[in-house]
Amino acid sequence: MDYTFEKRKYVIAGSIILVVLVYIARLFDLQILSDQYKRYADNNAFLNEIQYPSRGTIYDRNDRLLVFNQPAYDIVFVPREVEQLDTLDFCHSLGITRDVFDRRMEEVKNRRKNPGYSRYTPQVFMTQLSAGECGIFRENLFKYPGFAVQRRTIRQYAYDAAGHILGDIGEVSPKDIEKDNYYLQGDYIGKQGVERAYETDLRGEKGVAVLLRDAHGRIQGRYKDGELDQAPVPGKNLKLSIDIDLQRLGERLMQNKIGAIVAIEPATGEILCLVSSPTFNPQLMSGRGRGKNHQLLEKDPRKPLLNRAIMGTYPPGSTFKTTQGLIFLKEDIIQESTSFPCSHGFIHRGLRVGCHGHASPLPLIPAIATSCNAYFCWGLYKMLGDRKYGSPGKALTVWKDHMVAQGFGYRLGVDLPGERPGFIPNAAYYDRAYRGSWNGLTVISIAIGQGEVLATPLQIANLGATIANRGYFVTPHIVKEVEGKKTDSLYTTPRTTGIDEAYYEDIVRGMRAAVTGSTGSGTCRLVGTLLPDVEACGKTGTAQNPHGKDHSVFMGFAPMDQPRIAIAVYVENGGWGATYGVPIGALMMDQYLHGHLSPTNEQLAEEFSNRVIIYGNEER
Repeated sequence: MDYTFEKRKYVIAGSIILVVLVYIARLFDLQILSDQYKRYADNNAFLNEIQYPSRGTIYDRNDRLLVFNQPAYDIVFVPREVEQLDTLDFCHSLGITRDVFDRRMEEVKNRRKNPGYSRYTPQVFMTQLSAGECGIFRENLFKYPGFAVQRRTIRQYAYDAAGHILGDIGEVSPKDIEKDNYYLQGDYIGKQGVERAYETDLRGEKGVAVLLRDAHGRIQGRYKDGELDQAPVPGKNLKLSIDIDLQRLGERLMQNKIGAIVAIEPATGEILCLVSSPTFNPQLMSGRGRGKNHQLLEKDPRKPLLNRAIMGTYPPGSTFKTTQGLIFLKEDIIQESTSFPCSHGFIHRGLRVGCHGHASPLPLIPAIATSCNAYFCWGLYKMLGDRKYGSPGKALTVWKDHMVAQGFGYRLGVDLPGERPGFIPNAAYYDRAYRGSWNGLTVISIAIGQGEVLATPLQIANLGATIANRGYFVTPHIVKEVEGKKTDSLYTTPRTTGIDEAYYEDIVRGMRAAVTGSTGSGTCRLVGTLLPDVEACGKTGTAQNPHGKDHSVFMGFAPMDQPRIAIAVYVENGGWGATYGVPIGALMMDQYLHGHLSPTNEQLAEEFSNRVIIYGNEER
């Protein structure tokens, strides 16, 4: 027997069987598992026309309409059906050049830019045409086989305000399509603000109309009289927590200035206004001009697209002293009656931190009212040197834990994209920076909100809300209600700091004294002048700026008992806290608490809105 032939026979038979199995598997995949060719065949007989839902509208806390929809139209086409097109006439009807036509056709066929491209399925040629622009094209549509008009909507804005809050929508990117198969090339998606944060709620659900084609590809009507059609589901409406009148006033006061204002309702964590300056008109980011306008805003050196309220990280300055007083009281470093000397500043072992003139020595409440630097430097120096902690590093760890519990050094979780965490240094940071050789004097500037400490205006406003609540805060949020949806527990559950309410009362008394001047002097007395009928509390900050004039900061709340608003104002290069921060904060509180400004305050608001700060130099 020829064993070599016998073995070869089995090899050949096995190979044939393997090839047959591969063919069977491939046929099973094509005919059973994959619907690709079925879709190609269906597209010869049917056209699945997408029915786009109307996007959810957006209101302010008082039910005033902020964002709504306006009809717009897209030009779509099926490449396979485009035959004998009079290109020049087509371009003329749309008001475009031949170069634009050719470039767009190339982009559509580029599978890298348009991964879903198929000659058999509708492709987007041009988007967001107005009714007027589309009218001429509709009249000539019969001359352009394969092309059709698809109804969409674009965003319209009732006010030229709140651009950073509302955000915008734009065409999806390939990454968006890859991440979520809901989207097709040419669809729109939220890009910034609540449009992005609440995209899945706002967008709704697409519908479809199944249209029947004849042998020439012409539409003959709805298949089975629309029996298989699916109606689109409109997006959910949003009710924001902002007061649009307060928002508009804040943007007016911050004209020609760089900085931010954030106001919060302490009991709920609802953001009443969130101003970032410079800002932009949200209408610029709507329609076909969006791309061009976005580029212009990107090139602006003042960075108007940057939401400084949640992305800007700044030294909090003397507003930070309230947190230090709370920590020193909690850790039994001081009592409310403890006094420290101030010889025009903190002076110890050759180190000096300057301060302005005031009575000395003084206890905690006057120290807050007068914003004494020396008091809080002495407090931190004693805490980091206290033997009960074992070492400055362990004491600083306790200090940082308290800071984190008060809402610093991490993202609070606001329902807007892009929030920054700020920065609170820890022992490991200083060990690396000083090679393990540091003490309380080395890091003393953090006691007054300088040095390595960084916070966002949102975090400073949240500190005001926490003090107003005497020891707790609710995560700040911009959306009050989503239609038909339960509010996330993150935005309803109080978060406590672990510091006793009695200690907060001491801080409140100090902030109230800053307004009344009851301790002999106060850095926020202008608040009392502008709000004579309100028991307001405040704390100024003058944050040192190595690049120019100091930043003007204010943090406060009102009324003192049963507070309704907590606010932070940050004006870059504004100088003393009382120069810009205090009056702007007082005017904002007046507007919210009374629903309008008093005549005197309206005149002051007009004055401040006309002030210009350029690199720290004020121009009137």
